[in-house]
Amino acid sequence: MPKISVKQIKSPIGRNSSQRKILISLGLNKINRVKIHNDNPSILGMIDKIKHLLKVEKVN
Repeated sequence: MPKISVKQIKSPIGRNSSQRKILISLGLNKINRVKIHNDNPSILGMIDKIKHLLKVEKVN
């Protein structure tokens, strides 16, 4: 299964609680933290909701 690398590039301060919960569910809690996830529809949906806080790249 393909993997994607998700890096938090902006702070959730001033964002609504649902965006903060999505960051926590992705395993991100501080700026510049990186997590690798499977490329599936549920993860992509969460990333789409907070794409302004993240940097996403494909992992080979």
